[in-house]
Amino acid sequence: MLSFRHTQEDEEDKKRDGDGIISSQNIRKLVKDGFIIRKPTKIHSRSRARCMKEAKRKGRHSGYGKRKGTREARLPTKILWMRRMRVLRRLLRKYREAKKIDKHMYMKVKSIHNSKAEKAPEKTLSDQFEAKRAKNKASRERKLARREERLAQGPQERAPAAPAAEAPVAQPTRGSKKSKK
Repeated sequence: MLSFRHTQEDEEDKKRDGDGIISSQNIRKLVKDGFIIRKPTKIHSRSRARCMKEAKRKGRHSGYGKRKGTREARLPTKILWMRRMRVLRRLLRKYREAKKIDKHMYMKVKSIHNSKAEKAPEKTLSDQFEAKRAKNKASRERKLARREERLAQGPQERAPAAPAAEAPVAQPTRGSKKSKK
């Protein structure tokens, strides 16, 4: 990229060169005289992009804040189902060719697999609820145990409360509300 330095001499040169006709010879002369300076080429490094790509490959930068589409849009359940079915059918085909199962057994195994696949999400949800219930129960028991311990110690052993501030704390008035924009 070339940048121009406009001076009074430059304007006079244009008049002398015949109404400012620009030719490659004129440009060379202006470069030689120092009126036109060649700027260094800009460098656009890809090192940061490569580093980010490597991190994404490891699974970084894919939290809730980085997601645009819904879960279904990002990886449809239909595609997951198709993959699961293809794997199952491939396996059953291999078993049937190896004479491990007959066609009746093939249908039975397939139906069992489908019913299990339908129950799986329900099972994970119920497991999550069970874990949450157990966690809440444990925390409740710990809380009760701490309360019992404090009551057993008695009021004399507790640490004294911090002294109150001398100046009363000003309470906010209820006069004005901020309007939403």
